[in-house]
Amino acid sequence: MNVAVRVLPGLPALRGRLGFLLLALLYAALVAACGVSLLAAGDVSIGRNPWENLLKTLGEFARPSVLDIWFGPERLEYRSDDGTLLRVEDRRAVEADFAAALGRATWVTFQIATLGSLLAAVLALPLGLLAARNLHAPRLLAWAAKGVLDTARAVHTLVFGLVLVGIVGLGPTAGILAIALHSMGTYGKLYAESIESLDMAAVDAVRATGATPLQVFFLGVWPAVLPQFVGNHLYVWEFNIRDSTILGLIGAGGLGLLISEAVSLFQWSRLASILLVVIALVVLFDLLSRRIRQALL
Repeated sequence: MNVAVRVLPGLPALRGRLGFLLLALLYAALVAACGVSLLAAGDVSIGRNPWENLLKTLGEFARPSVLDIWFGPERLEYRSDDGTLLRVEDRRAVEADFAAALGRATWVTFQIATLGSLLAAVLALPLGLLAARNLHAPRLLAWAAKGVLDTARAVHTLVFGLVLVGIVGLGPTAGILAIALHSMGTYGKLYAESIESLDMAAVDAVRATGATPLQVFFLGVWPAVLPQFVGNHLYVWEFNIRDSTILGLIGAGGLGLLISEAVSLFQWSRLASILLVVIALVVLFDLLSRRIRQALL
């Protein structure tokens, strides 16, 4: 009997390890199947002269075009093959104009991410409350809310953007709505998980006093989940700053438009300048959001 008592408590742990090993083997088989199928179809290729192209691209990336504002030639001549002078430009003035356009595009991108994130957070709140299992919303409403949130997360921001550009036209409005509709699914899921992690004793105590559902939310749920809600909002907002840089590719404005132009014209030095701005924007926002989250602890 004593032996049995010692062995039985170990079985769940053994079963858990075996289950994890099985999942890991299934994942490895899935990865192998993906790789083998791509190789069999001949879809894996590194192109012609990959190293030469890589070194050339890295060389252009290593000198962002913004440096030409201070170090560029003031008289750059463009000539044809026979030596005919085609045009002359002041690189410092040209890149200064580009830097001004880059600043305006950065502000548009930040506006799209900020307003889209706020709209998504507001739209997702009632859906997250309905989807949280421990709040015991009517089953039909809970399923409907979960379905809306899952659908919003499943459709990529770019797909929403393509549809909305056709509805509301080119410009930031389409980008804001695209960010909002996709992020609504993420916000709603995070809201529901935050609520489900609550200690329901305090919520049940408020409910036992005869409080209405609205009072239960504001007195029992809201104070407990507010720090998590703010942290989730900052995280998704930061992600949307990165995501909104791509929406310009489909006509939503902002940095994406400049990225599209730089890539289509193989202007890698200008693309390097744009990417430096994106990185700086994300790093600064990350530092700010970290300070805010620390203040909420």
